[in-house]
Amino acid sequence: MDVGRMEAAIRSFLDALGERFPGDDLERTPERVARAWSEDLVSGYAIDPLAELTWVPIEPGAGPVLVRDIRFASICVHHLLPFFGVAHVGYLPHVRQAGLSKIGRVVDAQARRLQTQERLTAGIVQSLSAALAPRAAVALLHAEHTCMTCRGVRKERSRMVTLAATGLWQEDAAARREILGLLDPREDASADPGR
Repeated sequence: MDVGRMEAAIRSFLDALGERFPGDDLERTPERVARAWSEDLVSGYAIDPLAELTWVPIEPGAGPVLVRDIRFASICVHHLLPFFGVAHVGYLPHVRQAGLSKIGRVVDAQARRLQTQERLTAGIVQSLSAALAPRAAVALLHAEHTCMTCRGVRKERSRMVTLAATGLWQEDAAARREILGLLDPREDASADPGR
């Protein structure tokens, strides 16, 4: 990332707003904003999600591994505004198993990029599938998008729900309903968007 160019662009943006710089609180704002974006908000570009998914062998026939309520924050690629929520992620091991913290790291690595929620959901499942070669993988995300809640239609507390699945959980509607009920019991399984 070119942090210097980011800082110059932010300074230009603030200049275009008609804000002044010398001697006021905005003097160091371009530097602070560039650092916040490069070191945190879009730091996922410097992380390989597959490298985060270290694994150990597991005996065949193991049951599903589910991690619920993984909090995430991301930046909408359309308006550069944040969206945030929770990810519920699971996989059905074949011969590889990852530590639970690794699943959270994959969610962060994918979320800390300019994203759409749909692409984020698919990216999490693709990372699990590529690194662990499971019999099935699934991600269910609930998120509030500030591009909808604080601009445009301004529908506060609305949330978007996205689902991506592979293997058994993509192909078999009954198996998908069962795993979705375990991943997020608050959701009505009959509302399965993949049915």
